Amino acid sequence: MSGQSIFTPFKEEELLPKEEKLEVLKKERRFSIGIPKETCLNERRTCITPDAVQVLTAAGHSIIIEEGAGKGSFFTDLQYAEAGAKIVKTAREAFQQNLILKVNPPTLEEMDYLKPCSYLVSALQINLRDKEYFQKLSEKKINAIAFEFIQDEYKQLALVRLIGEIAGTASILYASELLSLSNGLMLGGITGVRPTEVVVIGAGIVGEFATKAAIGLGASVRVFDNSLSKLRRLHTLVDSRVPTSIIDPKELGKALRRADVVIGALPRINASPVVTEDMVKMMKKGSVIIDVAIDNGKVFETSELTTMAEQYIVKHDVIHCGLPNLTSRMPRTTTKAISNFFLSYILAYDEEGGLENMLVKNNEMKQSLYMYKGRHTKKIICDRFDLTYHDINLLIF
Repeated sequence: MSGQSIFTPFKEEELLPKEEKLEVLKKERRFSIGIPKETCLNERRTCITPDAVQVLTAAGHSIIIEEGAGKGSFFTDLQYAEAGAKIVKTAREAFQQNLILKVNPPTLEEMDYLKPCSYLVSALQINLRDKEYFQKLSEKKINAIAFEFIQDEYKQLALVRLIGEIAGTASILYASELLSLSNGLMLGGITGVRPTEVVVIGAGIVGEFATKAAIGLGASVRVFDNSLSKLRRLHTLVDSRVPTSIIDPKELGKALRRADVVIGALPRINASPVVTEDMVKMMKKGSVIIDVAIDNGKVFETSELTTMAEQYIVKHDVIHCGLPNLTSRMPRTTTKAISNFFLSYILAYDEEGGLENMLVKNNEMKQSLYMYKGRHTKKIICDRFDLTYHDINLLIF
């Protein structure tokens, strides 16, 4: 009926459309990030530059750096302090933060300083670890992320690639130094003189950049790998200028006998070495072996871990370098590269609402963990050290 009101249980203002209410993600704007001084393997690299500190402190994070942490990379405490970092006297103070950034894993003594349930981001160097390392870390209920497992949105090992690019080039530059010391040869080629022979075992990122550096110096290069797809990719990248081969012992043996420099760039986690001692014995006197992958399993049976203080040993008249931190020979460049990565990495956490939110929402972030609240979450590690494996997807969902 005209003019008669219609009965309704709602008030007029309740029937009016209202703005949509979206979930507002609570952002953890205050990470407390600890940067302790490196104490292992005469390490010179660090994870953060003063420029990165300035950006992070401007974003609301507090950076706690142990005194002298940047000295090996030629960054002073004053530079860090002026960028906004707090400089502390002891390692304990740096380790007591919510997020710890390190290049090398913590020692057993340093683990005592860690705050329970904090986040530790460092390299793992699985070949240098033992069962006690993982057990003690587990007792502290730590969330541990390894450089070796950090993936980007394209499923690429972003930090491994970054460090691998430097390591590949550095391996050739250092081999050049050692070759001139051992028998007076210049690595590369010169008009009228036979070029030096370089063998690269592994066609991944390290192998790719070692190959490019050796070609750039004019050396004759041959690459071995068991992956046809990696060999094909490398062949394309260097315009088919390098002969490649599957790792066949007979072919590899022939190449090694002619080689002046051999670069080992093939991770051998839970696998036997590719080059046997008998093969090394057949190599030329004064030739050079650089086992870049030694921290993830030896490529050469005769390789031994070396340090920045004693960078090489001689076996069967062949120079062996087994530096697990080869890029520490170029500490400032490597520190800048690592720092650039972690700057974007931490700011991404911030945008997503913190570390815990990233773990729930980001599968790549989950896969970078090898320990979550003290539980071991990487099967390859559990198999090697006889640890109880927990599927990360059942712990975080």
